[in-house]
Amino acid sequence: MTEATGPDPALTLHEVTIAYGAAPVVSDVSLAVGRGQWLAIVGPNGAGKSTLLKAIAGLVEYRGSVTLDSTRIDRLSPSDRARRIGYAPQNPALPERLTVTDYVLLGRTPHLGFLARETAADLSIVEDVLDRVDLRGLMGRRLGTLSGGEAQRAVLARVLAQRTGLLLLDEPTTGLDIGHAQTLLERLDQLRAEDNATVVTTLHDLTLAAQYADELVLVDRGGIVAAGKPSEVLTAERLREHYAAEVEVLTTTDGRPVVAPVRPRHA
Repeated sequence: MTEATGPDPALTLHEVTIAYGAAPVVSDVSLAVGRGQWLAIVGPNGAGKSTLLKAIAGLVEYRGSVTLDSTRIDRLSPSDRARRIGYAPQNPALPERLTVTDYVLLGRTPHLGFLARETAADLSIVEDVLDRVDLRGLMGRRLGTLSGGEAQRAVLARVLAQRTGLLLLDEPTTGLDIGHAQTLLERLDQLRAEDNATVVTTLHDLTLAAQYADELVLVDRGGIVAAGKPSEVLTAERLREHYAAEVEVLTTTDGRPVVAPVRPRHA
């Protein structure tokens, strides 16, 4: 059992196993994320990253335990989970005719009573969030008119509007070029620091994951094969084994690893 640990764990998984039918997709995963830390889950396609994130969000059945701030999430009602965990899937539904404001207001739904309407306080929270993700000028725009980067920021804003202490983001940079991806992750890191939020993301881009996450968990075939600081997890040998990729792992001036693909040498 491999375990990633941090100070004052906000989130703990113990021997989590998830099966679709008879076949396990995630097997015996244990990890801990420190309060206010950023954990990136990385691994090849089909490794179980998104499924693991769904288990933390309480969206799939699993064996084992997932604990948030000393409370098992399977003992929380769906509305309680939504007030404590913000989750954005890899490909969220974005109704084209909905305005940015109305979409972000959906993040306040867990805080409303039955049949209750949003209040002035809810609208104030949404306006504040839109300011923080630099979307205030697009409040009245319909989602169908947004660029890819603007749409991803709208998704982030909806999650932030829930005002939770745990943010789960499945591939938040999907479809973004390197500039927009960097801008989104910079903003997420700033918001994390301001709110002391705990962040768990899945990321395909290993270099971006190494630049922003405090710790990485590398999963393959449903299990953790390495966990720790990015420089400890990302080695050429390990990536060759689990990604079947030829790479060189370089280092930036601030000591963070950069994963560079190289062409295989042919005899």
